[in-house]
Formats: sequence, C-alpha cells, structure tokens
Amino acid sequence: MLQIRGLTRRFDGVVAVAGIDLDMAEGEFVSIIGPNGAGKSTLFNLVSGLDRPDAGTVRFDGADVTGARPERLAARGLARTFQHGRVFGNLSVLDNVLIGAHTRLRRVRPWFAPLELGLAALRPRAVAVEEAALRAEAERILALFGERLLPRKDAPAYSLSYANRRRVEIARALALRPRLLMMDEPTAGMNESETAEMQALIAELKARGQTILLIEHKLEMVMRLSDRVLAMDDGRRIAEGPPAAVRNDPAVIEAYLGHAALGHAEAGA
Repeated sequence: MLQIRGLTRRFDGVVAVAGIDLDMAEGEFVSIIGPNGAGKSTLFNLVSGLDRPDAGTVRFDGADVTGARPERLAARGLARTFQHGRVFGNLSVLDNVLIGAHTRLRRVRPWFAPLELGLAALRPRAVAVEEAALRAEAERILALFGERLLPRKDAPAYSLSYANRRRVEIARALALRPRLLMMDEPTAGMNESETAEMQALIAELKARGQTILLIEHKLEMVMRLSDRVLAMDDGRRIAEGPPAAVRNDPAVIEAYLGHAALGHAEAGA
C-alpha cells in the first residue's frame, strides 16, 4: 500500500530526513520511534503532502504521489492526525467529524443551502439523504470513544478537554474511511488512564484491519500493537524489524534511551 524510497528533506543544510525507505502492506501496523528531533514528524509531513521532499519517492496504492497535495492524498484514502491536536474550535464535535468525510461527498449542495432563505423545499432530496447518512455514520464513529464524545456531539470543540480534542481529531480522520491512517503521537499529553483508553481504541482499529502508521514515544504501546517498528535518529533509519528486536537493538537503546541505558542493557545480556 505504501512504498517510500530514498526520502530526503534538508533545511538550510540540516538533513532532517536522510534517505528513508519503508514498505507497508494493507492491514499492517507500523510504528516509528526515535528521540525528539529524529525526523519522525518531518517524514509524516513528506508522506502526507504537507511538505515536499528534496529527493526520493512516495507511492501510495500503486500511484506515485511524491509531493502531492494533502487534498489529493485524502481523496485517495490517506488520513493523518497531528502531534498537537487540531480541531475547528467554533464548530460542534459532530461537525468536526463530518469535515473528515468531505472527500466522500457525491452530491453538491445548492449554492443557497448555507443561507437562511426558507428554501428547504428546493434542496434536492439526494443531498438530504446523503447528509443524513453521513451524520449517522459520524455518530457511530463518536460512539467508538464510549461516553467521551457522543454525549458532547453538539458542544463546540473549544469546550472540550485536551484529551477529548485529540479524540475528535482521530474521529475526524476515521470519517474519511482511510485506507492508511497516520497518527502522530496520539497519546501526547495524556495521563495513564487516558493513554490506556487510546491504546484500547487503536487496538480495536487494528483488529478491524485498519492500516496504521504510528509515531509514538510510549514504548509499551508500540511494543504491544506494532507488527514492525522503524527506529530513526538524526533523520536516518537505525533499525527496523519486529518490536522486540528493535527495542533490544544497541543503536536504538543508545539513541532513544541514552548511553546509561545501553550500558545497563549490555550488563544484563
């Protein structure tokens, strides 16, 4: 589904991503780990169209999408969330989720639909049917988060807690029905119980066959959920493979946990 070859990005002489290769199959769960500044989010930006690479290629579902704009990638079924949650604060929770389904709309609303003109009778029935179906689907997505979001579906997003705004962002991404879901630190800033809830949700998505590319600093989640792990440092791949193998790789221990941890791991070997 995803094929990355030699992906490279430089900023004023600093190489943020240096020749990264990565393959993902449909239904696979791959995590990217590494210390702050390793290039993980830059890699996400290159794949999701928020930035353009200086070299290398990205192929998604067989098509070359290198440097493609985010809306084109969204239309192809690629959705992502961000390290710092982004929601439309003045819109309701439900409307935030519905925005995620915009690429799936098949009917065009009349130009006067947003206006309070009392012209509801002129609104095509097909548009109303499609919108009702999308609203019902959005509510089903909100229900995945238990009581966290559905009872608040009509509340403005700015009134939500930090953790619930992160949940809304994921719900919006799911409304796209993504072929590939990219999540950038979905548990950042969450406490232990909130992290456990998010891990359970992501595990459910995986069980449903969702293809997921994850950036996450919480190694316990990475170890439990991932089929494979890519470790980065200074923009480069330093290890890739099954979670346990990557976690015990000396280069990963040194880069991710520090020299003291490396010495401890070697002593216990």
